[in-house]
Amino acid sequence: MSEQRFDVWAAGAAYERYMGRWSRLVAEEFVAWLDRDPDLRWLDVGCGTGVLSAVVSARCRPRTVLGVDRSEGFVRSARIAAPGPAHFVVADAMSLPLRDGTWDAAVSGLTLNFLPEPTASVAETARVVRPGGLVATYVWDYAEGMGFLRRFWDAAVEVDPSARALDEGRRFPVCRPERLRGVWLDAGLTDVSTTPIEVPTVFADFADLWEPFLAGQGPASGYVASLAPAGRDQVRDALAAALPRRPDGSVALTARAWAVRGRKQGDMGTPRRGIRKQASQQ
Repeated sequence: MSEQRFDVWAAGAAYERYMGRWSRLVAEEFVAWLDRDPDLRWLDVGCGTGVLSAVVSARCRPRTVLGVDRSEGFVRSARIAAPGPAHFVVADAMSLPLRDGTWDAAVSGLTLNFLPEPTASVAETARVVRPGGLVATYVWDYAEGMGFLRRFWDAAVEVDPSARALDEGRRFPVCRPERLRGVWLDAGLTDVSTTPIEVPTVFADFADLWEPFLAGQGPASGYVASLAPAGRDQVRDALAAALPRRPDGSVALTARAWAVRGRKQGDMGTPRRGIRKQASQQ
């Protein structure tokens, strides 16, 4: 079973219901943790529907924000949704069409694990950041902390043991603090630190949780789309049986992401709180 054929990211509205609404909560905490000065030039690599770019625009008073993504559908959605100084172009994160050393901060949300060579992609991002500038990302803790996906894959494997090969917790070992730290150091970045970010994921009812899995966005949703109707119903029923419910029928879970930041070597001037050397939190 090919893994990459399920990694489809193209429809902005479907992505928003499946993952964007939760990514936005993480983005708020992530940007607060970075704690940058105003009037900076920000680059959002793998910007998707513009969630992170929108938060940067709203919170950081940037000079400019550029979002790049290889999905034309996502870029179209981002252009509609993201406010302020942000603008968006279709581009490959592995080969950015940007000059060396021209950005103050480069960030990314939920993208790194889908790139073919994480260290090379981080080094490519660092190339376009000025000396002393910031390079940072956040990714879901698929193995343990991403509640609704963890329960989904456990239910899928219960019904179909071959689904284990597609489980994002198995596929993406880079989504752990020690691996993220290693990628940042291998890419030549310094003052590297990590932190967990946990957000609530409260679904109005089981349908609110399940229906986004039918939209074909991302590995889990792509797997569901590949199933025959009977197999899909089996996975749905196994997932429904495994979820905790509140008296009103809502499903309250949590999602943890891991964030990492570092700076490009060189003079960075007077530091703010967000770029002091800190011990890695793991």
